[in-house]
Amino acid sequence: MWTQRWMWIAWPAFLMAGVLEMLVFALVDPHELHWSGRPLALSREGIYTVAFFAFWAIAMVSSALTTLLSLSPFEVNRCPVPPGERPDDCRRNDCGRGSIGL
Repeated sequence: MWTQRWMWIAWPAFLMAGVLEMLVFALVDPHELHWSGRPLALSREGIYTVAFFAFWAIAMVSSALTTLLSLSPFEVNRCPVPPGERPDDCRRNDCGRGSIGL
């Protein structure tokens, strides 16, 4: 299940990073970019690569937040430890309704 969720995050982010790369560098020449008043010491391909991974990381954060917000309350509050081994702050009843057993 986690592999599927990672693909829900990574694949759309990859596609959007490609689109952002095309849009940004259709308007900006990589050799015109400056950092702290100095030109970047990377080749065009290096700038394209760094920018692509930066765009991908930003888009992955956005997709991960969307995936997190799509979880049901049961998935968020579920205790992964078997009932007999749960710590005191993770005690839940065994009926599966998600209520806290005291």
